Amino acid sequence: MSPDIFLALLVFAFASSITPGPNNLMLLASGVNFGFTRTIPHMLGISAGFASLLLGIGLGLGALLAAWPALHMALRIAGSAYLLYLAWRIAMSRSLSASGGATARPMRLVEAAAFQWVNPKAWVMAVTAMAVYTNPQLPFLSVALVTATFTLVNLPSVSVWAGFGTALGGFLADPARLRWFNIGMGVALAASLWPMLG
Repeated sequence: MSPDIFLALLVFAFASSITPGPNNLMLLASGVNFGFTRTIPHMLGISAGFASLLLGIGLGLGALLAAWPALHMALRIAGSAYLLYLAWRIAMSRSLSASGGATARPMRLVEAAAFQWVNPKAWVMAVTAMAVYTNPQLPFLSVALVTATFTLVNLPSVSVWAGFGTALGGFLADPARLRWFNIGMGVALAASLWPMLG
């Protein structure tokens, strides 16, 4: 990979990782409700899950989905339904930290990793990255390089959203503000589906 192409890959990885989307909106809400430290497994799950998605697409899953459009549609429907469920959970959350009851908890590492496989934005990012930045002459090496680049860029990028949410925690300690914030985050998360399902 030439330096120019690698620089373009870095810019794409950063821009697509730090811009709003389902993952970052959930991290913002998690930072507000649970704090940065308790959100770390969620952040690590996003990075690990997205890396596994990149590898899967780069090593042939993308071709399989192109050959089986019904499988691709089923994945989109399942991902959209799960994202709407998560949006509902965020919108109905009414507590900061663990004091809000036994059911209030941040997303676990495994849950966040699995979510990448049904996250519409993650699929768009991964398919685009593999289509544009891999080299058919060096398939395994270029897939590994794209995956490693995204992994290194993704974690710091998504951490910004959790950190911002944590910083908002003091302002949102008022139950009424927190309630409206969580409703807003739930609506924004549900709305994030619109451009990805077109």
